Amino acid sequence: MAVVRILVDGYSLLHYWTELAPGRARHSAEARDELVRALTRYHDSTGTPITVVFDGNRPSIGSAEEQSTREVEILYSRAGQTADQIIERAAHRLSAYGDVLVVTQDLAERDTVRAVGGMTCGCENFIRMLETAGSEMRNQVQERNLQERNQFKRARLKPPGGGV
Repeated sequence: MAVVRILVDGYSLLHYWTELAPGRARHSAEARDELVRALTRYHDSTGTPITVVFDGNRPSIGSAEEQSTREVEILYSRAGQTADQIIERAAHRLSAYGDVLVVTQDLAERDTVRAVGGMTCGCENFIRMLETAGSEMRNQVQERNLQERNQFKRARLKPPGGGV
């Protein structure tokens, strides 16, 4: 089966990926926005839908919440609820439609997700997946641009009289 959705524990990935949004607090809107941008680029290169879940209330207007789409969905847990609970429930429900990949550093969370039929990936491996997909996408774009340039390259016209 193909992966039908990737579920990301947002703060788990942010805490592990210290190179993302350097100098920003891991719980800041800027760090969350940068994570969403990275996940969107990954979706753009793979086509796999992603849901990123953050613990805590939804931030105020003007932040990443407005960027939530069907392709890259952004969720926040409510009071009395954790991101892990949302991820576990979603993994269980979505597993009937295909493989679900959960990204987290939390070993207990990974065990629970595997028990309900999901696949898991640690943050380090997922970051490598993001970087590899980005590199492959850049190479494809560069190759395509080169093909386009070569296709429309015009031969140099020789001046009259046979001069160079």
